[in-house]
Amino acid sequence: MRPFRSVAAYAPPGATGLALGIVNEIFGRPAFDFALCTDRPGPLRTDLGLPLQVEHGLDRLAGADLVLALPGTDFRTEPPAGAIAALRAAYDRGAVVAAHCVGVYALAATGLLDGLDATTHWRFAADLAARRPQVRVRPEALYVDQGRVVTGAGAAAGIDLCLYLIRRGHGTSAANDIARDLVSPPHRDGGQLQYLAAPVPADTDDERLADVLAWARAHLDHRITVAGLAERALLSPRTFARRFKAATGATPHAWLTAQRLALAEELLETTGLPIEEIARRVGYGSAAVFREQFALRRGVAPRTYRRAFTGRS
Repeated sequence: MRPFRSVAAYAPPGATGLALGIVNEIFGRPAFDFALCTDRPGPLRTDLGLPLQVEHGLDRLAGADLVLALPGTDFRTEPPAGAIAALRAAYDRGAVVAAHCVGVYALAATGLLDGLDATTHWRFAADLAARRPQVRVRPEALYVDQGRVVTGAGAAAGIDLCLYLIRRGHGTSAANDIARDLVSPPHRDGGQLQYLAAPVPADTDDERLADVLAWARAHLDHRITVAGLAERALLSPRTFARRFKAATGATPHAWLTAQRLALAEELLETTGLPIEEIARRVGYGSAAVFREQFALRRGVAPRTYRRAFTGRS
C-alpha cells in the first residue's frame, strides 16, 4: 500500500459514536486530509441519539486515497444505492476501501468482498456469512488484508484496523507514535476468539503478567525463555503458558517473535543501524537468522523493507 494522505469516512444513518471517535482521532491529524461524509450533508443521526452535523456528501469519496465505511445501527438494511455506487467507484478509481465491525455489511453490499476473506464483529459473523455467502467470513481475525480491500473486527478493533492501515502505508514508527497518543498497543497478537468471553480474571497474577510483558518488551535483546518469564511471574511454566495464551491470544514464542519483528521494523525505518546490529538489538543470535525470519513473516528482506519506507512520513 502506497502512502496515503486523503482519507474519507462514510458515516451511514445511525453511525456509531465509537467508530466516529476512532477515525477522527487517528486520521484527523495534520498529516492527513480527513473528511467525514454521509449520504447528504447536514444533520446525521447517531447511535447516541445526538445529531451530528456533517459537511460533506458522497462526492468527497471520489478524491480519497483511503475510504472507510463506518458501522451504523441500520446495518441489516441495504445501504442507499448512492453509497454503494460511491464506494464502488472509489475502489474502481484506485482507492483502498476498508471497513470494520458491521460497516463490513455495506462493503459486502458493493460486491467488492465477493470471493475474498473478510472479518466483522464475531457476534455478527454467522449472520453476515448467511446474507453474503460469496464472502469467506473469518470470525477469528482482528483484521483481514485483501490488497485494496481491508476489513476489521468489531468495536475497539477499529483501532487495530486503522493502526494497521497506518503501518501498511506509512510504517511502523508512524503507527507506534499514534498508538502512544491513544495509549493503545500498536499491534495486538491473537484474534477475536480471545474476546468471546473474559478468559482471565483480574487478580494479582494478572498484574504480575503485565509486569512480565513490560519487562520482556524492554529486554528483547536478551535470551528470553518461557521458564524465565514464568519465574518472574511467580507461576509454574504450565500455568504461565495458559494465562499468557488467554491474555494475549498467542503463545509466548509467537508473542516474542512479533515483538522482536515490530521493533526491527521501527529500527529499519528510523535508524541507519547495520542489519547485524538490528539483529542483535531485537534478540537474534545472527543476522542470517534475523533476515530469514523477517523475510518469512514480512514477505521482504530487511534491506528491501528499509528502502521501501525511506523518506515516508
